[in-house]
Amino acid sequence: MTNVVLVCLHGWGGSKESFTELRAALEGTEMEIFTPDLPGFGTEPEPDRPWTNDDYAEWTEQWIRRQKAEDRRQKFFLLGHSHGGRIAVKLALRGTLPIHHLFLCAPAGIRHGRHFKRMAGLILAKTGKTVMGAAGLQKHSEAARRFLYKLVRVHDYEKASPRMQQTLLNVTREDFRPLVSGVNIPTDIFWGTDDGMTPISDSKIFHREIEGSELHVYEGIRHGIHRDKAKEIAEIIRLRLGIHRDQNNTDKDA
Repeated sequence: MTNVVLVCLHGWGGSKESFTELRAALEGTEMEIFTPDLPGFGTEPEPDRPWTNDDYAEWTEQWIRRQKAEDRRQKFFLLGHSHGGRIAVKLALRGTLPIHHLFLCAPAGIRHGRHFKRMAGLILAKTGKTVMGAAGLQKHSEAARRFLYKLVRVHDYEKASPRMQQTLLNVTREDFRPLVSGVNIPTDIFWGTDDGMTPISDSKIFHREIEGSELHVYEGIRHGIHRDKAKEIAEIIRLRLGIHRDQNNTDKDA
């Protein structure tokens, strides 16, 4: 049994495959890596009802316990990207898992005003055919609809089942601003300056509110920072864990 465990939680629409690059970057590091598919993504079935962030946190904690990944004889570390960052924060606030260190990669959770693009996106997602008809775009409705969805960035909503659509609305409705100051675990935060999903301004909120946290900002990087900067994130993980590169790696995909 290794003495270090790292659990990685993917973002909305992702899967455990989201951490392929990070696994490769951590190769040769003596740790056990767990990358679950969250309910509704990858190989994991949808939940039986629309879920909230707390539901995802509860499921994740139970999943971790089933893997015995939180064994108190080991050092237990948690990483979350985007929606996975929401869940990681929820788990940190619970205090029921022995989390030694938290790694947040462009975490979602800071709610912004429903500006025009977001509002237009939700309207389109709910009334697509009507809007296309009113605009006289029936002949090219599919192409026009996809263009408009791309414009307002609501692909996640469009592609989801009705149950997951409501789940998406539930998880994005919760504002983490009043919550993050309650995180009292050593935390590293990673963000790209060109992130169009979770704006770089959000990084300042997380950094300010999580006492003692360290913020790592990367120029020109978008929302996939966990993939695009996997090597850099792996180096910070090694630094925080005090692990040397030449140690043996024991991965586990569960």
